[in-house]
Amino acid sequence: MPPPFQFFLLVRGVLVPHAALCQDYDTGIMLRNPMKKIVFAAALLVSGLLVGCNQLTQYTVSEQEINQALEKRNNFSKDIGLPGIADAHIVLTNLSSQIGREEPNKVTLTGDANLDMSSLFGSQKATMKLKLKALPVFNKEKGAIYLQEMEVVDATVTPEKMQSVLQTLMPYLNQSLRNYFNQQPAYVLREDSSKGEALAKKYAKGIEVKPGEIIIPFTD
Repeated sequence: MPPPFQFFLLVRGVLVPHAALCQDYDTGIMLRNPMKKIVFAAALLVSGLLVGCNQLTQYTVSEQEINQALEKRNNFSKDIGLPGIADAHIVLTNLSSQIGREEPNKVTLTGDANLDMSSLFGSQKATMKLKLKALPVFNKEKGAIYLQEMEVVDATVTPEKMQSVLQTLMPYLNQSLRNYFNQQPAYVLREDSSKGEALAKKYAKGIEVKPGEIIIPFTD
């Protein structure tokens, strides 16, 4: 009985059976694939260790967490008296922050304000769009982040005819906002919230402002 027909390939001047060549190729793949799996597993392990080390050396407060805390500062209200001119009642709402995005180490806030003004000429109402900037500062004793040096950097008012009134109010509004946020923290660390937050409250060494987050390191 004649031997079965085989395909031969010419490899570097030598005829090699096709089946043998395929077997060697499959063996090479099998040897390489386990190595790839080992490298991938090692990379995952190192990544996990790095994340674990970060959790032991720092705590991160996200922009979303700051904004959730700022929601509690909504409806900030203040009566501002302009001697001999008018009395104004301002309510600040819809506060939202961007951390370290527009300016390094600063927090930019946006918000709305409703203005009720009474004067010798009657009562007037207006709405304002405000943009503010502040310096985040950590108070270790209270375990809290404060937004200090608060300042209105841009404001528009509706109706536009109230723009001159807004300019008159601005110094008083700036001072009121500074006084308020110097006393009221934007974010307070809680020991009962998470292990990382409890460590931050106990071992915090200050804060570092990064785009979109505030990092609280546990070591110098």
